[in-house]
Amino acid sequence: MMNWDPEGKPRKPDFLGIGAQKAGTTWLSQMLGQHPDVWTPPFKEVQFFNHRFIEEHRKWLPWHFRRGRQNIEKRWAARGEEMPREMVRYLDRVTREPMFTNHWYKLVFAPAPQGARTIDVTPEYSTLPAEGVEFLAKFLPQAKFIYIIRHPVDRAVSQLKMNLTRARRKPATVEDWLAEVEAPELMDRGDYMTYVPRWNAHFGPDRLLYLPFGMIARDPLGLLRRVEDFLDLRPHDYRDLGKKVFASDNALVVPDQARARLRDKLEPQFAFLEQSFGPEFTKAFR
Repeated sequence: MMNWDPEGKPRKPDFLGIGAQKAGTTWLSQMLGQHPDVWTPPFKEVQFFNHRFIEEHRKWLPWHFRRGRQNIEKRWAARGEEMPREMVRYLDRVTREPMFTNHWYKLVFAPAPQGARTIDVTPEYSTLPAEGVEFLAKFLPQAKFIYIIRHPVDRAVSQLKMNLTRARRKPATVEDWLAEVEAPELMDRGDYMTYVPRWNAHFGPDRLLYLPFGMIARDPLGLLRRVEDFLDLRPHDYRDLGKKVFASDNALVVPDQARARLRDKLEPQFAFLEQSFGPEFTKAFR
């Protein structure tokens, strides 16, 4: 059954999952989507703020929403069910111009039932420029934020493997791998030294919760209890806590030389994270 109010009014989200990429945000979205007091959009990653402030992201966002709609339609078809009219109307509206306006963003959360709280999980928000975080702080003056931080090298390796899989490319030699790890986006998405201070400039621990990625594998329920406490949600009995959302491509084995190169490039990130969050937090990466 759909947790859906077709007469719902446009509204802003109450919570945001903001990052980092390849750090468990899809898992977090799926878990919180089970909570009876939380409403999530039918597609993850609304992408509103990065569309507004990160110009290069606008090139792929139309594809993102087309793919999101296709995936929703496929899920209904796989169950042998016809998509409800209210879902069709909703998808028609949020995938039709004008998109990414302030009103459009509030329409995304309109079907949330009265009394439910809403969440937008978009890891790219963590990479917003300073003016983007400032705008967001003014636009969402009451919202709370969850930022999952992953081991810098592991995060970069996961992103690299995802990028290669999407491009259907497999490096043939160690030299090819060493060239791949120079891709600037591997550094950009995990540049905690740049991004974390931007968020801390506007939000304190009452509004912004940092969590180590390693807790998802080691203590997923404990992590969700911390999230529930932070978001003032009642405890819930979640399903499939240990299920992996995206299985790693075991055919892509990153050579030790390439990992070492990533470690050298990312060493300042380790020092920053330990200084900012303490050794216990960085120990929890794994």
